[in-house]
Amino acid sequence: MNVVWRTLMVMLSARKRLRRSGHLAPTGVSRVRLTTLPTDIDLLRHMNNGRYLSLFDLGRWDLLVRTGLWDVMRGHGWYAVVSSETVTFRKSLNLWQRFDVESRMIGHDDKAVYLEHRAVVDGEVYARAIIRARMMKRTGGTLSHDELFAAVGRPEGIPEVDEWVHDWAAASALPPTRAAAPSVWN
Repeated sequence: MNVVWRTLMVMLSARKRLRRSGHLAPTGVSRVRLTTLPTDIDLLRHMNNGRYLSLFDLGRWDLLVRTGLWDVMRGHGWYAVVSSETVTFRKSLNLWQRFDVESRMIGHDDKAVYLEHRAVVDGEVYARAIIRARMMKRTGGTLSHDELFAAVGRPEGIPEVDEWVHDWAAASALPPTRAAAPSVWN
């Protein structure tokens, strides 16, 4: 439940920052300051590995609100779903440790948007996640990039996604939702 409250707090804070500073560029880096709470740690007394992805969601909310994309998506009945993600850990975050979640869009292809999230302490990366998100319509179906960019403009200056990210996305993909995906262990 605490992630729900954190999400609401991040969204309110992002709205304030948006009013104060204007829109964040689509290629800009969003930063959210967090603290490792008792509900975030595991039995080894450091941040639970699964919690990182939940907290990186907070960075995504901040990014969506501050770039203005959230208002456009909500107005059109669009939403994003994470289709794949990978996280790499470098150092542990400990109880009560302050850190920043840094988030930015790192590119897109014909089906998805790619984001990078980092857990950063004093300028040093502790963990990093790469996220592949698909844009969907509440009325059903996938939102095309043409529709998205017609509504928000095509972002300038977004670098090409590294080839390994495309390879990772292809290698980790599951069959489409309408195809069979039996659970068979070899």
